[in-house]
Amino acid sequence: MIALAGLDLTDRLVVCVGGGSVAERRIARLRAAGARVRVVAPEATDGLCALAASGDIEWLARPFEASDLDDAWFCHTATGSASVDALVVDAAEARRVWCVNAGHGGKGTARLAAETTSGDVMVGVVSTAGADPRRSVAVRDAIAQRLAEGALPLRRRRRTPVGGVALVGGGPGPIDLLTVRARALLAEADVVVHDRLGPTGILAELGDDVELIDVGKRPQHHPVPQHEINEIIVDRAAKGMRVVRLKGGDPFVYGRGGEEVIACRAAGIPVEVVPGISSAIAVPSAAGVPVTHRGVAGTLHVVNGQDAPTEATLAALRDDTATVVALMGVSALPRFVAAARAAGAPDTRPVAFVENGHTPAQRTIRTTLGTAIQDAETHRLANPAVLVFGEVARADLLLPVAALQGEGIG
Repeated sequence: MIALAGLDLTDRLVVCVGGGSVAERRIARLRAAGARVRVVAPEATDGLCALAASGDIEWLARPFEASDLDDAWFCHTATGSASVDALVVDAAEARRVWCVNAGHGGKGTARLAAETTSGDVMVGVVSTAGADPRRSVAVRDAIAQRLAEGALPLRRRRRTPVGGVALVGGGPGPIDLLTVRARALLAEADVVVHDRLGPTGILAELGDDVELIDVGKRPQHHPVPQHEINEIIVDRAAKGMRVVRLKGGDPFVYGRGGEEVIACRAAGIPVEVVPGISSAIAVPSAAGVPVTHRGVAGTLHVVNGQDAPTEATLAALRDDTATVVALMGVSALPRFVAAARAAGAPDTRPVAFVENGHTPAQRTIRTTLGTAIQDAETHRLANPAVLVFGEVARADLLLPVAALQGEGIG
């Protein structure tokens, strides 16, 4: 009968008999678990030799002797010889040391589980009906996939004195553009503080007992001031809850994530930042607009479209080899365009407006600096929209050269 147990191998001696590729892979896992590794083998792989040379493992370059197991807590044998492996297993059992027989799992006294980890949760799979590593790996991979999708409950059932905050970048909106880390943290969350934009569809997949707090910031309208958002996430975490601050795009690209990190650190709350795909890149790409392109644009400026353009922004708007991406800029578009033209940016500069990027309602308006305001009014451009200024916004940029020549372009 097999019992699955979690072993703390930190700074404990594990003896590995055999120096081949199987042993090297297993030793990597054992070292990751914090074990002190002693290898016993006449020969070893280049990787193991390098570890021995650097002092990361102990290597006894000779055949196995029973005394090699002295002071060992765990043993692994993978010599490629059934008789030697059996000898190691017998010697280990005589010393009451658990031993994995990689050549024949059923003839060892222990088995290494197929493992997967999500955050601070480790899942191990072993077969109770004889060693079957491929089956265990297949089950492990299926569980890992579900964990990555955030489909399994990972929330802690016991509160800690102090919880933690994760500032999670949700990307441009689609759930399948969330990172694996983001999905895992959402599955662990007790509280999710979210905005109007971003992957709000994921909220419906969370448990009924997860507290959802909509801070719904909109351009020129902030129903929950930033200082109150800071207070909310700190308050919940101080009560031992795991808090996810879910944002559209990336937390540090006009997401005010820096202020939230400062608030958490000032209160002694553990905080981590999980990057997301910024809408400054993701939304133009959804419309076929690369923000950089070899031979066309090698510099990218991302700006807050609500602010008056700085001298650096105006210089970029004049530069034929630069791209300027303005976020949250629809309401200030007339002022932005007027400043660009007054600073000498050409009226022929290509412009693309991408509205509701990565949604079924996405639409792209191609125009130029000289006609941008008129076209925005004609098409009733509205937020959320990303504004792209530069040669990369040309409609024909990504057409094949042959097609361009055939149409008489270029």
